[in-house]
Amino acid sequence: MPNTVISSRLLKNTPIVSLPFWGVHFACVLVFFTPFSWGAVAVCCAMFFLRMFGITAGYHRYFSHRSFKTGRVFQFVLAVLGTLSVQKGVLWWAANHRQHHKFSDLEGDLHSPLQSGFWWSHVGWILSPEHEETQYDRIPDLVKYPELRWLNEHFLVPPVAMALALFAIGGVSWLVWGFFVSTTLLWHATFMINSLAHVYGTRRYETMDTSRNNLWLALLTMGEGWHNNHHCFMNSVRQGFFWWEIDATFYVLKALSWIGVTWDLIQPPSRLLERELAVTPLPAIE
Repeated sequence: MPNTVISSRLLKNTPIVSLPFWGVHFACVLVFFTPFSWGAVAVCCAMFFLRMFGITAGYHRYFSHRSFKTGRVFQFVLAVLGTLSVQKGVLWWAANHRQHHKFSDLEGDLHSPLQSGFWWSHVGWILSPEHEETQYDRIPDLVKYPELRWLNEHFLVPPVAMALALFAIGGVSWLVWGFFVSTTLLWHATFMINSLAHVYGTRRYETMDTSRNNLWLALLTMGEGWHNNHHCFMNSVRQGFFWWEIDATFYVLKALSWIGVTWDLIQPPSRLLERELAVTPLPAIE
């Protein structure tokens, strides 16, 4: 798709309703007008990784791929943690991600850089009114839970409550660092899996898409950067298939399984782990 067409699509499909998204970005400038403290920076990091776990373990590996089992209480906890990321509702997210895997890098893919360009895959698609509706037909295993349906319909309630709590506890400094800065960083770290992990990195497995493995993205997103592994066997709770592939989300879920919070963690089949590792670097998509 020509770059001019992509730019036109971005402008056409990111209307005024996206202003809160950009407002959160602009609010980060307030760090220069509030007293600095390492405590506020620590809150920023804590909120980043707590909510990243909500996305990686909850929205992605559990709700989208059902790569492990848990009880209804912890299922709700994961849904709330994911909702705190301000990436729309849990059912909306899971349904769209299942569509992404069904049509990965094909015409039906919502956020393929191969089909629609880097910036559309990174941020344009999630701001577009084209994809506002939840595709309930793709998540029949999840819609039966009324608490998940409520969270999906009122996805702004948890993050707004979190922002108010940060302000009440730590004032403007905690609000700016713990919510605005942390949320902005969280957004773009997550979005880079849709965009950059299909553009830069290495390929171990010959999948039918352009997914790549990227160490730096894996460190930033608690294991999601092993994207070629994931597209090869999407139901695995481990995305770092080998011991040297750091996957912090899997480590936490494995530890939770020791105390009975999670169970039936799906592992990659041995045939994928025993094959010769021919890691091939690919050029970036133009």
